[in-house]
Amino acid sequence: MKTGSVNLPLHGGKCPPWLFNKMKKLSGVLLEAVVLEYGPTEVLRRFSDPFWFQSFGCLLGFDWHSSGLTTTVCGAVKEALKERNWDLGIFIAGGKGGTSRKTPMEIEEWGEKFAFPQEISKLIYASKMAAKVDSAAVQDGYQLYHHTFIFTPEGSWAVVQQGMNEQTKYARRYHWLSRRNLKFDNEPHEAVCCDQKGRALNLVASESEANRITAVALSREKPYKVVREFKKIFTQRNLDMPAFHNIPKAESLERTLIKTYERCPKDFEELLSLNRVGPKTIRALSLVAEIIYGAKPSYRDPVRYSFAHGGKDGTPYPVDRNLYQNTIDSLRNIVEEAKMDNREKIKMLKKLSLWSEKINSTSV
Repeated sequence: MKTGSVNLPLHGGKCPPWLFNKMKKLSGVLLEAVVLEYGPTEVLRRFSDPFWFQSFGCLLGFDWHSSGLTTTVCGAVKEALKERNWDLGIFIAGGKGGTSRKTPMEIEEWGEKFAFPQEISKLIYASKMAAKVDSAAVQDGYQLYHHTFIFTPEGSWAVVQQGMNEQTKYARRYHWLSRRNLKFDNEPHEAVCCDQKGRALNLVASESEANRITAVALSREKPYKVVREFKKIFTQRNLDMPAFHNIPKAESLERTLIKTYERCPKDFEELLSLNRVGPKTIRALSLVAEIIYGAKPSYRDPVRYSFAHGGKDGTPYPVDRNLYQNTIDSLRNIVEEAKMDNREKIKMLKKLSLWSEKINSTSV
């Protein structure tokens, strides 16, 4: 998993309509160029790369240091591709706040409209599990409020989601990418980015395996037995639990455990996927597994940019509207020529990209 420091304080203000419109146009033509040269799955890979994503947002002119970069870039791309999803082979669902909860419905609508129903259930499951992991299996104090799900008709996908810490006023971004060996319950992220690092309950860390196995075994036990052990924990002194690690009441836990006992999950991923099994239940099972049975979880916190058109807040300089429009026009011309098999300009851009990567690697 990639880690890095991407500073995401919660400020920067709303994106002006004129800039959002420019971002929409530029992001659309840039992604079209990527698809023409590398194919749609390359777009997914790049969105899962925190350095590329941050650079992409800065290229579009948004604040380099604002949490709004995530939501605005994803929103602009969603709007840009709305009318050409099938042509590019890329579809986008979800977004910020209430829109994120519409992700399953949007996936289903795209699948039915463009006839790839066999992938719908898999894609909805992937979206659900990415959100469930970062809200229940990784308890780091950041409440998810943004979830963007990018996918292809063949079933490949990427997730960019973001959480907010109300106390520190910082955001944290989580990047995901579908891959053959992906396990939702064991080191599933491509990257987790934030400028703040602390103590987090991390049940998808590889070193949490014993705790996961024990928690699953507990979920299959008769509920009264687990609740009895759970109550014992709170008779102990000096129990150190961060404030954001909420614990359910015993009665509420028992109601949930009745459901898990009936379902008898075979592993931690299946346990996590069950309805009504959220952060409190997972935390309670983890506590019992650790304190009563000695299966310790990981508390390791699972925690890269360029300017071309300026930033909307004037950093490092105000957005140059004429330059921005010239970039859009130039890239559009390149894409149109590429469609006509004139690929020389695309090759030049590719060489420039390789040269840039070489310079960056030698300047570290």
